[in-house]
Amino acid sequence: MSKLRHIFYVLLLLLFFNLSQTLCHTKGIRPRNSMGKQLPTNMTDRTQFSEQQFMKWVKFVGSLKHSVFKNAKNKLSPSYTLVVNKNPAAGDFTSIQDAIDSLPFINLVRVVIKVHAGVYTEKVSIPPLKSFITVEGAGADKTIVQWGDTAQTPGAKGQPMGTYSSATFAVNSPYFIAKNITFKNTTPVPAPGAIGKQAVAFRISADTATFLGCKFLGAQDTLYDHVGRHYYKDCYIEGSVDFIFGNGLSLFEGCHVHAIAQSMGALTAQGRSSLLEDTGFSFVNCKVTGSGALFLGRAWGPFSRVVFAYTYMDNIIIPKGWYNWGDPNREMTVFYGQYKCTGPGASFAGRVSWSRELTNEEAKPFISLAFIDGSEWIKL
Repeated sequence: MSKLRHIFYVLLLLLFFNLSQTLCHTKGIRPRNSMGKQLPTNMTDRTQFSEQQFMKWVKFVGSLKHSVFKNAKNKLSPSYTLVVNKNPAAGDFTSIQDAIDSLPFINLVRVVIKVHAGVYTEKVSIPPLKSFITVEGAGADKTIVQWGDTAQTPGAKGQPMGTYSSATFAVNSPYFIAKNITFKNTTPVPAPGAIGKQAVAFRISADTATFLGCKFLGAQDTLYDHVGRHYYKDCYIEGSVDFIFGNGLSLFEGCHVHAIAQSMGALTAQGRSSLLEDTGFSFVNCKVTGSGALFLGRAWGPFSRVVFAYTYMDNIIIPKGWYNWGDPNREMTVFYGQYKCTGPGASFAGRVSWSRELTNEEAKPFISLAFIDGSEWIKL
């Protein structure tokens, strides 16, 4: 047996060990129940059924032409499809989390989870080793995932769960793709100055994620762009305060950003904390609308970096544009820029002196996929 094949089988053994020890993974990847057949009900039959499904998955992975040391050709094209439908007879699962739990502990192939139209009231989390997952809805207005936790919601030990854990949908694994689906936190807009009302609709805590035609709905802290390189294309993002925040390296292209602030709000809170960190947000060909008075960004991190290019800004933008988070020292280290923006809120005349109106040369690194090394991992 060659060394590569030996390593491959070791990985499969590890997967089998996990499937046999963890209840939520014993289902394997189930076939579509398109003929309306009943699944086994007693424990013996269910165990045999799980083993059969796992061996089908082993044969499927074994047939793929790749090794653990090379990029798999199947990573981007669908290799396996699961269907989520609120009608048990029309899909493989009735919840998104159940579909994710059915995957092996270490996922090595592109799995597409197609979520039919409906409102799915559930809290979803994708663990770190389940990579290459695509979640595809029937349309952002038709497929909605929602939950209502906030930072002050009691967690498992009775303590407030915090902003990080408040997310309706959390992704912790790389190469995630979301298409045509809405992620929503149902918490209403908090009163100005309210404590513990951060309510995340979506958190991405992994590298190389793509979002196409998605909606992110919430109020304070809607989209937690935590860490990693991310691409948002033709998305709608709604919130009130710091509703796009985190320390990711992310490009927003053709997105509609809509404020629902009752009085004063902020669009971004980018958390770059060091000159050595290659992170930041870039908005290209976007649109900013809504209510209230809005800062383009607040300097959450002392080296915060945000750029708006070719973006329409409604008259809700506060003329100063940016806020130093109450720390004048950050004015020396942040990088906030505009480039060829339009609309009544885009005038650079009233902007703070420590923001920049970018030249062609200064804007160039921020306005293409090269900003996030997109040519290396984005395949639309």
